[in-house]
Amino acid sequence: MDSSRPPGVRFTRDVGPGDAGMRVSLRRTLPEGGYGDVLGDLLSWADGVVRIRRRDGSVVETREGEVVAAKRIPPPPERRR
Repeated sequence: MDSSRPPGVRFTRDVGPGDAGMRVSLRRTLPEGGYGDVLGDLLSWADGVVRIRRRDGSVVETREGEVVAAKRIPPPPERRR
């Protein structure tokens, strides 16, 4: 087992730099411990930094080394009016 992986967490990373513009879900380690999830559009994955724009327009930057899991997800369903 890879000792750099958090215990009990299955590492998956189906997302990379070529997925800019795609909607993604990303799990990352948090400075205070534990994990946090970010859902949004992948803006970039370059120079060791991952940038995701959330639905509210805020941008989350995460160091690549903090990424535990990431995957592409389908676009949100359209809302009925």
